[in-house]
Amino acid sequence: MKAVGVVVEYNPFHNGHFYHISQSKSKSKSDVVIAVMSGHFLQRGEPALLDKWHRTKMALNNGVDIVIELPYVFCTGHATLFAEGAIQLLNAIGCTNFAFGSEEGSIQPFLNTFTALKKHEEQYNALIKHYVTTGISYPQSLYKAYEEVRQIEGNQTIDLSQPNNILGYHYIEAAKRFNLSIEPLTIPRIQAGFHDDINTDSTIASATGIRKAIFEQHHFRDVKQFVPSESFKVLENWHSQYNSFINWEAFWPFLRYAILRNTPEQLTRFADVSEGIEFALIKAAKKSETFSQFMNQIKSKRYTWTRLQRMVTHIYTGITKEQLHSSTKPSYIRLLGMTKNGQSYLSEYKKQFQLPLISRVASTKDPMMLLDIRATDMYALGVQLTSGKLISSDYQTPPIRL
Repeated sequence: MKAVGVVVEYNPFHNGHFYHISQSKSKSKSDVVIAVMSGHFLQRGEPALLDKWHRTKMALNNGVDIVIELPYVFCTGHATLFAEGAIQLLNAIGCTNFAFGSEEGSIQPFLNTFTALKKHEEQYNALIKHYVTTGISYPQSLYKAYEEVRQIEGNQTIDLSQPNNILGYHYIEAAKRFNLSIEPLTIPRIQAGFHDDINTDSTIASATGIRKAIFEQHHFRDVKQFVPSESFKVLENWHSQYNSFINWEAFWPFLRYAILRNTPEQLTRFADVSEGIEFALIKAAKKSETFSQFMNQIKSKRYTWTRLQRMVTHIYTGITKEQLHSSTKPSYIRLLGMTKNGQSYLSEYKKQFQLPLISRVASTKDPMMLLDIRATDMYALGVQLTSGKLISSDYQTPPIRL
């Protein structure tokens, strides 16, 4: 059985994801689709709309055969770290290919870009350092440095101002850096851009647009046309159980407490909190009644919204710099769910996997897994704050079988 891997958040699973899954399977001529999925906190530094088990059900009902979890240390990391963890896991579980959506739509420009940056690595790094000293953010410095290198190259390269192109590049970079045999494929994004609002004349919308509609219109049924029917059933089920969907506004009372209970010195111990921002965090938390008020007070050219959200994610979960950076490689494959087809694949190939497959966490002592469990517990605490109900814990929940 041949497997293709995808890196996902499914926040939530929508029609664009369904297209991506079907195209990935077809283009790679694979029998099995394996998704490595972020847990309860995501790459842009925010809690997931609904828990990882509900999102796993969405995936399994719509063409994914196996869902494994991207550990907290990777799924809340910057693009390079996120990609390294994800691609190493897909390689470890035996995927022949990995497929990602992109604005570019063809793979050769990605390969050209990797070659160009490798060729001009010294100049590229010097340009990044130069732009950082001008006071602009690190992501902006990367982009400006890249654009200068791009001007020298004759071959077609990708536009690294586009969010899916950026992640796609880092997936390829990770596979090359670790000398992995897994091969890349890319699927063109269709219709909706990453940040676009929903368009009622279409059935395709971005996850960002769908979440925005849910929280601004306070009526999740308005997004029904943008998600597969089975995904909508999962959304309905979550809403009937927990009354609302999750974002930082829902968690704000606990996040505010987590910030204010620490001294400035203590805040600097948490992952991604850079020296100097701690005073602004405390000052803003004292004044702000909502998360959006808090963020608008501390956002600046130096500190992007995403960077700040990652900081507060680690403050909320209590993850320190030392804990987050204690390992650069996954140490296990955590199984969240599988179809019958996925189960057949696991039965046939699990002895060949490069990492241990974990289906139950009760006996684990792995430090990376313990951080995942803590993240789940802190997510559950926030859900209980908004709904009065607890989600299942990692210890209680076996892999979902469809």
